[in-house]
Amino acid sequence: MREITVVAPAKLTLSLRITGVRADGLHELDAVMVTVSEPHDTLTITPAGAMSLSVSGADAPTDASNLAWRAAEVCGAAVALRLHKDIPAGAGLGGGSADAAAVLRALDADPALGATLGADVPFCVRGGAARVRGIGDLVEPIEVPTRHVVIATPNFGCVTALVYRAWDALGGPHAPPNDLEPAAQHVEPRLVAFKDTVESAAGAPAILAGSGSSYAVLFDGEAAAAAARTRVAAAIHGSVWLGRAPANDHT
Repeated sequence: MREITVVAPAKLTLSLRITGVRADGLHELDAVMVTVSEPHDTLTITPAGAMSLSVSGADAPTDASNLAWRAAEVCGAAVALRLHKDIPAGAGLGGGSADAAAVLRALDADPALGATLGADVPFCVRGGAARVRGIGDLVEPIEVPTRHVVIATPNFGCVTALVYRAWDALGGPHAPPNDLEPAAQHVEPRLVAFKDTVESAAGAPAILAGSGSSYAVLFDGEAAAAAARTRVAAAIHGSVWLGRAPANDHT
């Protein structure tokens, strides 16, 4: 193979319903997910005699615990990975899964390998817009209108495993459009005020991204979204992006 550079776009969960808990403790879901143009990571993959990984931008592990490294390993490839991260960890935007999916695409791997790496990887391999069911392994492409989205991430994250554990402990609450929101706010109470601030500044409802900590606001028009992005950025302590969804920036 030659050196290749690929984009790993973040994923946004527009709705999430937990439909059951399996005997092994894994949660089954019924969700609508889209890729978003911002934020995104960028990976450069170079043939090498042994695996290596360097990271710039946001923090991420540089060893075999990194999903991008594991994706190369399951492909049987020894490569040098250079990863520039803009998608923050613990933000509910599937950064690690997006990176793994980008490696699988770049190495022309069997898409089924995604399910061995994580629940969000099968969707991130496909990209676009999809209804996602099971434990993330059932991905059905769907059509959704293109929207402009403001994504706000606070200066703190949420640990996915703790949010799901809290959902169980709270008795499995349903909270459209995202059943995980009560659990995420239980684990990280600062999310309540953060959401209020985002909604007040944006002038529109905000939805929790995955298991948190990001909130997203959808707009039909780019101008309205851009103006809201400016207001939200001035109101919060954290990062704010203006993107397009669904996006399929697998270039």
